[in-house]
This record gives sequence, structure tokens and C-alpha cells, in this order.
Amino acid sequence: MHFTLPPLLSKEWEALWKSNYLMRWIYISPHLDDAIFSAGGLIYEQTQTSVPVEIWTIMSGFPNDAELTKFAKSLHKRWGTSSAEETIRIRRAEDERAADIVGAKTRHFNFLDCMYRRGPNGEALYNNSFAQLHTTEMDLPKQIANAISKHLQPEDILVCQLALGGHLDHIVVRKAAKLLERSLFYSADFPYLLNTKPQKLWWKTIGLKEFDQSISETGLLSWLEAARAYASQIGVTFKTTELMQEKLTAYWMKRKGIRIWKTR
Repeated sequence: MHFTLPPLLSKEWEALWKSNYLMRWIYISPHLDDAIFSAGGLIYEQTQTSVPVEIWTIMSGFPNDAELTKFAKSLHKRWGTSSAEETIRIRRAEDERAADIVGAKTRHFNFLDCMYRRGPNGEALYNNSFAQLHTTEMDLPKQIANAISKHLQPEDILVCQLALGGHLDHIVVRKAAKLLERSLFYSADFPYLLNTKPQKLWWKTIGLKEFDQSISETGLLSWLEAARAYASQIGVTFKTTELMQEKLTAYWMKRKGIRIWKTR
């Protein structure tokens, strides 16, 4: 089979890509937008060369009918949704559209976003996204790792997020990925990367090998189109679609691509 690699800035990364050609690449996404915001252009480039790519979103479950936490209500108000079921259905549909644009498949797991999670007695566990993991959820990373492992094949290649920005769910999912005890690639959480100081990025990537992966202008356009599919999230995350596109394009312009890290 003939295939054409996108232009690559790293010979070492090119060798890795060729050696793993046609193996399934799985992007582990904490929420229903993280993988596309962070690496949508790379996903597009991979699928255009017939590399099978799937986006597995972890915190995409439907909460029960219990009263929403104040935290969840505040976010729903900003998103313009009235219930958890409506919110998750809208966001899953957005994710399906975005993945289709870049040529990827999706899998939605049933773990809850931190804003919906409650303790054994029904108490809300979190009032913001940047809290510490509650003592009643210390086994959550292991639960997630077990759920992921049930669907993995030995040859699968995993791409996780660095958990920049301090979002609780991103930290939990990175811990879960490490518990799988497999080689991991990492992408930088976007837009959290924009406010991450170099020293913090260095600390988050200690022991990892860094590569530059270039993305074509066509890949950028596909990436932007996929990002626009998350209409419910753009206002909260970027304020406007125009600002989202400006920030994503500026991020791409620095390297005409993105940075990727890999466990050694």
C-alpha cells in the first residue's frame, strides 16, 4: 500500500510513525473536546494516511436524576443547557461531528465529569474544576485504567494529555493512563498550554522525549472546523469562535504543527 507521510520536523518521529503505521492510535480525552482542541490537526494528518484513529472520552457519562450540584448548575447556565442529560447528549453529538471531520472514530465512557460527582451520602464532592481529588475517589484512576484496558489491543498506541492547567479530571486521566503500564505519547492540553509557564511545562514533561510534528495548512483548516463543532463550549473556553480560531492558529504558527512527548 502506498501512503504519503505529512511533512515531519523530526526524523526520529518519522521513524516512529512509519514503524507504527496502521496500528490503532487512541487519544485518551478527559472531556468531550480535549483531544480535538489539543491535537485535532495531528489526528487529521494521521487519518489522511490511512492510520486508524479513535478518540476515547473518559468523563462523558450521564449522571442520575439527583439534583444538580451548584457547580454544575453554574456551568449549565453558561452553556445554555437545562439538564445534565441535555448537556451530555449535546456534547456527545458535538464530539461525533468533530471526530468525523478529522476522520476519527469515538468511544464514550460513562465516568462522570467532576461537576456531577457526589460522595456516598449524596454530597457534592467539588465546587470547581481545580480541586484536589476527594478522599472518597482515590481509586478513580484505577477504575478508569481498568475500563480502558478492557478495550485495548496489545498493538494499540495511546496518546494522553499532559494535564496542564491543573484541571482535576485531566490529572486523574493522566494518572489512569500511567497505570496501564504501556508506552505513552502525550499532547499538550489546549488552551491550558497558553497559560503554562516554561518551568511548569518542563516539570510536567520530565523524563519524556519531545518531538515536533508538523501539520499542513489543510490539516489546520480541518482542525479549526472540528474545533468549531464544539459550539456549546467555545463561549466558556474561548469567549468567541473568532478568538478560538486566532489562538489555535497562533499555536500552530509557532511550529507549523504541535509538540508531542513520549515515554522513553
